[in-house]
Amino acid sequence: MDVQSLLAPIYSFLKCPTPDSWIESACKPENLAVILRDHLLCELKASQSAAFLLKRYVLTDEASKQLSDLVAPFEDFAYKGIGDLATLKGKSNLSKLLRPKDSCSYGQDMIDKMVLLIREELHHFYQVLEIIDKNNIQYEPIPASRYAKGMIKHVRTYEPEALIDKLVIGAFIEARSCERFAKLAPHLAPDIGRFYVSLLRSEARHYQDYLELAQQISKEDIKERVDYFADVEADLISSPDPDFKFHSGKPTFI
Repeated sequence: MDVQSLLAPIYSFLKCPTPDSWIESACKPENLAVILRDHLLCELKASQSAAFLLKRYVLTDEASKQLSDLVAPFEDFAYKGIGDLATLKGKSNLSKLLRPKDSCSYGQDMIDKMVLLIREELHHFYQVLEIIDKNNIQYEPIPASRYAKGMIKHVRTYEPEALIDKLVIGAFIEARSCERFAKLAPHLAPDIGRFYVSLLRSEARHYQDYLELAQQISKEDIKERVDYFADVEADLISSPDPDFKFHSGKPTFI
């Protein structure tokens, strides 16, 4: 994999790089548990967000239930402590193809892109859980950082503009994740570093899929909204942040 060619569009898309001070904090052995536990939940939230968009805008009631059933075992583990590696193994595949509502012109393309994303994110969840288990880290849920909420509060309140904004935000979350995996990989234990590098291709594709869907649904060029959220996202990443997480801003202490 040509990592630099893969990352070049990501670096152009994001308005600022991850601060060096965040990398310094993330590399500390005592912060590995926070990084991995938060990463685990980020994978789940990515799948939940994509599932929510499908259920809200695209799927029939029957298809929505199938998607909820797919994500449920991972939610049960993450939030209720139900299950383990054995019970989650192989649970990231849908048994049936999902179909859109007849009235949704972009529905099948959105299903094709988002179902693949959901399946990959849930598989990544399982892989992160394997690393957590291998490193004898006690899993427990932790509160989300300000990052996603800080962007979502800027979503417009009318449709289809609200959906377009949510898709643009999804693109930034995936792009930032890709950038941080690449920045972190050389500083972590070799097995974790290799795993993070292995995630780059899917994360890079996910951000492009979100942008393509946003432009497909919008009647106007989405550049203005992309530029707007680029500023919002960059501020969340580069401004001081007392809460150290995978998507947090500049640490207020090192």
